[in-house]
Amino acid sequence: MRKYLFGTGLLSAITGGVTLLRSARNDEPFTWRTALAWASWAITFALAIGAVVDSYRASRGRLIDGDSPVDRDELFTEKVRRGRR
Repeated sequence: MRKYLFGTGLLSAITGGVTLLRSARNDEPFTWRTALAWASWAITFALAIGAVVDSYRASRGRLIDGDSPVDRDELFTEKVRRGRR
């Protein structure tokens, strides 16, 4: 599970959220640019979580959506190879 939680997509989404939180603590007014930054962060975070879920499902041999960038066959064969050692 560690390899999923410490993936680069998830780490970059978390650090982006921390940066937004730090900027929100300042006394700057909430503008439309700030709203777009938060929306962008939410989309990035959702995509990173989706990639983690797809990778986990694919490594277990379960079905994933067709639009997922994860290669199910590659992850499943890798897991089978590791299990045979």
